[in-house]
Amino acid sequence: MGGEILNVFSAFGLSSSAGLNAYLPLFIVALTARYTNLIHLTQPWDVMTNGWVIATLAVLLLIEITVDKIPAVDTLNDIIQTIGRPVAGAVLFAANSGAVGDMQTVLACIAGLLVAGTVHTAKTTIRPAVTATTGGTGNWVVSIIENIVVLVGTILSILLPIVMAFLIIIFMLLLSWWWMRRRAKSMATA
Repeated sequence: MGGEILNVFSAFGLSSSAGLNAYLPLFIVALTARYTNLIHLTQPWDVMTNGWVIATLAVLLLIEITVDKIPAVDTLNDIIQTIGRPVAGAVLFAANSGAVGDMQTVLACIAGLLVAGTVHTAKTTIRPAVTATTGGTGNWVVSIIENIVVLVGTILSILLPIVMAFLIIIFMLLLSWWWMRRRAKSMATA
């Protein structure tokens, strides 16, 4: 399969992961681009390989991983990340899709914003329900699961982008099925 298509699959996977955690995929991509030949970031995205950028991403990652496990604080973080996660998705999509030229880069950024924004919206819709149904005790478990999903998703996006693309399609189909079922139930009870 062509390298360009694999780059797009990788970009979709990375921006999807950014919808759950903005900094883990950015951090992994930055480290991978700096220390391996698996990812080559062109200008201006190569700035992610700068030591100061990597250190900043590490600090932001630690903050996000910590606050995401605390009830109420996680909701505040999700509100703040309504900007951060889609922007991270846009950067990851544009940096990894192989977009060349201004128009392709703009379209890649829009795609990344939409993909990460959709995943972020799903997360911010589901997490308050987790808090409410578990009295906040389930937040850390769900947060750890999300972090594992992001870690695995990011690694798959880099190493096996076609597998990640397949998993995203399955996830979107399941999410659509769940949403339609939920909507049908709410209409039936109204």
